[in-house]
Amino acid sequence: MNSPALRRRALALAALSACLAAQAQTRPEADDAPDDATLQTVTVSASADASAKGLSRAYAGGQVARGARVGLLGTQDAMDTPFSITSYTSELIADRQARSVGDVLQNDPGVRVARGFGNFQEAYFMRGFIVSSDDTAYNGLYGLLPRQYIAAELFERVEVLRGASAFLNGAAPGGGGLGGTLNLLPKRAPNEPLSRVELRAGSGGEKQAALDVARRFGPEQSSGIRLNLARRQGGTAIDHEKAKLSLAALGLDWRGSRTRISADIGWQDHRLNQTRTNVTLSGVTHVPAPPDVQSNFAQPWTYSDERDVYATLRAEHDASDAVTAWAALGWRHGQEANSLANLTLHNAATGAGTVYRFDNTREDHVRTGEIGVRGQARTGGVGHEWVASAAAFDFSKDNAYAMDWRNTLAANLYQPVYHAQPAFGPSALRGGDLASPKRTGRTRLNSFALGDTLSLLDERLRITLGLRHQRMDIRDYAYGSAQQTARYDKKRTSPAVGVVYKPVQGLSLYANYIEGLSQGQTAPGTAVNVGQMLPPYVSKQKEIGLKYDAGRLGLGLAFFSTTKPRSLLTADKVFTAQGRDRHQGLEFTVFGEAVRGLRLLGGATWLDAKQTRTGEARTEGKRVIGVPRLQANLGAEWDVPGATGLALDARLIHTGASYADAANTLRAPGWTRLDVGARYLMEVAGRVVTWRLRVDNATNRRHWASVGGYPGNGYLVAASPRRYTLSVSVDF
Repeated sequence: MNSPALRRRALALAALSACLAAQAQTRPEADDAPDDATLQTVTVSASADASAKGLSRAYAGGQVARGARVGLLGTQDAMDTPFSITSYTSELIADRQARSVGDVLQNDPGVRVARGFGNFQEAYFMRGFIVSSDDTAYNGLYGLLPRQYIAAELFERVEVLRGASAFLNGAAPGGGGLGGTLNLLPKRAPNEPLSRVELRAGSGGEKQAALDVARRFGPEQSSGIRLNLARRQGGTAIDHEKAKLSLAALGLDWRGSRTRISADIGWQDHRLNQTRTNVTLSGVTHVPAPPDVQSNFAQPWTYSDERDVYATLRAEHDASDAVTAWAALGWRHGQEANSLANLTLHNAATGAGTVYRFDNTREDHVRTGEIGVRGQARTGGVGHEWVASAAAFDFSKDNAYAMDWRNTLAANLYQPVYHAQPAFGPSALRGGDLASPKRTGRTRLNSFALGDTLSLLDERLRITLGLRHQRMDIRDYAYGSAQQTARYDKKRTSPAVGVVYKPVQGLSLYANYIEGLSQGQTAPGTAVNVGQMLPPYVSKQKEIGLKYDAGRLGLGLAFFSTTKPRSLLTADKVFTAQGRDRHQGLEFTVFGEAVRGLRLLGGATWLDAKQTRTGEARTEGKRVIGVPRLQANLGAEWDVPGATGLALDARLIHTGASYADAANTLRAPGWTRLDVGARYLMEVAGRVVTWRLRVDNATNRRHWASVGGYPGNGYLVAASPRRYTLSVSVDF
């Protein structure tokens, strides 16, 4: 690493890792089975896809798994892969009462949740790079999940792969994927019958009911079916804000002696009314103080509706004991409609600003698939785990909008001003017909990949080599007429090299070089080359690290450096690729049971994300918008002695200060949030009943929860107020 501060922190973290590992090693490795006196809900061990390996086993404590899916390499133990991965389990999702994927990622020290530009889409900063929810994979396939908000009730695992992944997963269709990849695994029928009902109530009158039912049947229980239904509606902890969610998911699977098949179909309908908006800064000299945590400055007529239907089919066949072939298909149709009035703030002291009406309608059409074959072989004393795959992705969007940006209305961050919904004036800018949007974009991605993991020295040394050749065919079409206006058709071969060495039992040293690939940006309307698409961005990542497994406590330490090209508008108004962002940092993670009955989950990430070779003195060497120097999590869950079935938990989330502009003149202060919860398991008439109480932002801290979430934009999102949630679930 180039930074002396990062080197000092690396040495300190290495020493801390060694101390914690030594402490954990002094205890004999405990059996993973629970104490007889502890009540347990139904836990399952079943495949979430058509893979012979199935799900990776849960680690001690049950909050994370021992491994995760590593792109085309398949499911791997974390100790065997040269990449930084964490897989969060359905047990953690339930116990933290997560509503969305973003809520699950609040547990990850390397991820911070933000919001997409101009709407209420969840976006994630991973290693300081923006990853939108568009680029979340579902059981290995991109583009199948709702693009604005993904409900947590749908999934068995939320897998986080930190860092670039072009070889492993291919280019992300939404232009992200440089800082990491999210992969969500669907629920499958467990080996034991499951029938669970949950009722939940929360702040602002929120109410939810959910049903989770699963059965296996047929010869040797070879067939499985699992149904999840949920309905959530009511207010939130923010004044006047309303949300409604309906979802249904059906998972089917069949396993034979050599063939495995699984299928999923899902539906999600998410509706928001008067949701608090982003805050864009204009002409101010400092970041304003955040508003009252409950205050809502959104206009009462604003809304955002999103409805998605998706389906997947996956099959795997063992051609022999050493060779397995697979194929997967996916499809999604999504519809969106919204009426927005985001606040632009002009006076940081008084909170005065303006809003204008912006309406949008959109339809998405996605088809995707992959085929592949993997096998094992030996050449002399060298083992091989080889893989070859091909993938295709086809996405088209139909879009229309109307924005009345000349007809502004007075607004205020601190003393909300509400208006009746204005009609669009004659000067409103329109793109297409809101009632019948036409095609405005199409993305086709095709790739094939080859990889081999070599095993030497009695499996203590593993070397992964791989290449993926990709073609990106991206087209833009004019609003309203659907006439093609721009296109580029580019190809790129992305390499990867990874090494894992295990000098002693429980310790893995690893290193990797891997690239990321994303769509280049399009020149804006202020450029002389308006509409021109820049070539794909190639990021280059170097990483070294260690992983330690002490039986019941796991530790990880990673050192990484990633460079990414950037774009800018030159003095002569030409939009071009120039300069780069350099992100380097340290990641420390800890998970598992420190002692019996005390579970830990957390870590820290130090980031040095800078703009370099920008061509402008005001931005050269300055920090990247929205990226703090330090972010840390510490979660602890404790089984209360003498109170069988009772567990208490607490989680601290810290995010350092960041900047809302490229010149680093607008500094948003850092913040620390406390979440607490309790869980109580009891038996009633032979049924396991689980009570959960949770308080997020327990101190009701007022702060800016995120800065940015879309490249080049430093808008602010106010933190949610204290939020209470009480639920009860019954297994019968």
